[in-house]
Amino acid sequence: MAESTKPEEQRPVNAETPSETKQEAETPAANAQAAEPAAHDTKTTVTVADNWHPPKKTHLKNAVLIAVGLVAIALVLYAWKLPPFQSAVVSTDNAYVRGQTTVISPQVTGYVTRVYVQDFEDVAAGTPLVQIDPRIYQQKVEQAHAQVMAAESNLHNNQQSLTSSQSTVLARNASIANAEAILKKAQADMARVQELVGLGSLSPREGDQARAALQQAQAAVAEARAQKAVAEQGVKSTHVGKQGLQAAVAQAEAQAQLAQIDLDNTTIKAPQNGRLSEIGVKPGQLVNAGTQLMYLVPSHVWVVANFKETQTANIRVGQNAKVRVDALGGAELTGKVERIAPAAGSEFSVIRPDNATGNFVKVAQRIAVRIQINPNQELAKRLSPGMSVEASVDTGSKP
Repeated sequence: MAESTKPEEQRPVNAETPSETKQEAETPAANAQAAEPAAHDTKTTVTVADNWHPPKKTHLKNAVLIAVGLVAIALVLYAWKLPPFQSAVVSTDNAYVRGQTTVISPQVTGYVTRVYVQDFEDVAAGTPLVQIDPRIYQQKVEQAHAQVMAAESNLHNNQQSLTSSQSTVLARNASIANAEAILKKAQADMARVQELVGLGSLSPREGDQARAALQQAQAAVAEARAQKAVAEQGVKSTHVGKQGLQAAVAQAEAQAQLAQIDLDNTTIKAPQNGRLSEIGVKPGQLVNAGTQLMYLVPSHVWVVANFKETQTANIRVGQNAKVRVDALGGAELTGKVERIAPAAGSEFSVIRPDNATGNFVKVAQRIAVRIQINPNQELAKRLSPGMSVEASVDTGSKP
């Protein structure tokens, strides 16, 4: 047992057993085999890395992208009407159809006896609309005619008085002539008496009588002339009275005409062609002068477009315009600029804005432009005052 153990103790430390030697021999071979695939993979990786390049961008793709960007920018500029797509056409939706809508009202007071028309009826100028009881106004006409006759009678009486006064003047002229003839005879008698008294053929008493006769004749002439003056004044007074009576006749005739006008106004007629609104009066109703009975809308209409003041720089009278009517399904009608308002709408307001304050904000004002609708357009007949429209004016067109 001791011998067998000793040789084992004397074996060198680094001595290898056969199994260990075999394992060591196998290990380098395995390592070599494992190293070969790794070296192969490394070589492949290096080769692929050396051959990789970034993908090339084609010129066609760049051109498409640039074209899409340019189109998008162009669409934005066109939508906002920015240069180079700025248009000469200015438009606004603050526009309405206007017309001379007339309020039908009576000029006299009375009870309505008849209504001749119905709601929304087309009428012509002079068509009877409403009848007011005419009996009172008929009597006023008769009374006015009687006053005319009375005034004319007074005028005729004055004419007779004038004729009589003129005859009196003629009579006074004859009296003057007679008195003057008597005066001449008295003067002749006085001359002869004085001569005879001087010769002593007549007494002084007869001379005094002749002198008294002469004075009496002179007084008669003066009296005749005075009476003629009074008669002439009577003629003038009668003539002045005639003018007053003529004025009275004219006044009576004017009153008769006014009474006739009131009588005629008891029949209310359409002032022009057009279409009526709802009828607001019924038979038997008492109406006063100025009572609103109905409206009359004429066929002639136009458009008033309220453009911003910044849009009116190039608007001129006579330029072409277009109107798009909402009530007609967006149908377009053509027209022309007829007139431009002389001031902004704020200047015609009841309460004008006071800008003399510290809190001032500049607001674009509106300038009204009247657009005339061109004739011979079928849809123009359907336009009614108050409709909303969109108006546009081609400022590039020649007036």
